[in-house]
Amino acid sequence: MDPLEALNEIATLLERERSSRYKSKAFRTAAEAISDMSETELRDTASLKRRKGVGDSTFAVIQQALEGRVPDYLADLRERAGGPKPNALRALLRGDLHSHSDWSDGLTSIDLMVDAGRALGHEYLALTDHSPRLRVANGLSAERLRAQREVIAQLGGDGFTLLSGIEVDILENGDLDQEPALLDELDIVVASAHSKLRMERGPMTRRLVTAVRSGRADVLGHVTGRLVEGSRGTRPPSSLDAAAVFAACAEHDVAVEINSRPERQDPPDELIAIALDAGCLFSIDSDAHAPGQLALLDYGAERAERAGVPAERIVTTWPLDRLREWVETRRA
Repeated sequence: MDPLEALNEIATLLERERSSRYKSKAFRTAAEAISDMSETELRDTASLKRRKGVGDSTFAVIQQALEGRVPDYLADLRERAGGPKPNALRALLRGDLHSHSDWSDGLTSIDLMVDAGRALGHEYLALTDHSPRLRVANGLSAERLRAQREVIAQLGGDGFTLLSGIEVDILENGDLDQEPALLDELDIVVASAHSKLRMERGPMTRRLVTAVRSGRADVLGHVTGRLVEGSRGTRPPSSLDAAAVFAACAEHDVAVEINSRPERQDPPDELIAIALDAGCLFSIDSDAHAPGQLALLDYGAERAERAGVPAERIVTTWPLDRLREWVETRRA
């Protein structure tokens, strides 16, 4: 087995199971460290051990791969890899409108996210790093976001499009945390609340409805902010008038995100039913913070299919031309 492929697959599987970011980063760092080494150089044990970025675990993986077998670490990850079985709706998804890179709180560079999107067969992927108010996530100032757009313009091609975007924070009064003119220039705007999630029902409802009515939010991200499992613990859903929020989404043609992260499962099933009845559009997104997490779309597709969400009302099943037309029309 090729050692570089083994290291990258291990990192991807660790990311998909949402393991410690330090574990996956160690294998990606090792992969980068040996990317320019020949097989002869890799077989020089003493030199390889001294290579910066190669530790004991990654050294063992490289050695076992060079022996022509699947490394033990990789075999164990493959055996325990789970997740839902692919369904008909998952096969219809053409892209993903919510992902992060190391420009904010993601784990890897933009180009690795692009490579992973291509590998999954995506037609498009929106890069939606955080906005400036979310300092804990290294949110992008207007200047940094403009610089990122220049990088994005150089990537893509060969049937794959990287869309410029942002996950813009919804402030307490419903304003969006970025320059309005800059938001207008982006391909996709996902608007999400990240702070003061325990606001009272009335103010929280007004906050979300104001954001939806702004004309600049294309997708309403993880609407309740809940956490149901995972290393961050659990968090109850925000208190809000779901019928009022989703009525605003339907009126202004804003898609309700079905967040695919297993620790979120947001919106809850009962709120998806309310959004369906309201006539909302939906966007099944990974909210990936690493390449391997782009595959979390499997979970979102399973939930959407189980909830009876029609494929034609899911914007991420649409071809890119139709997606762009929807954005342009609803922002006009």
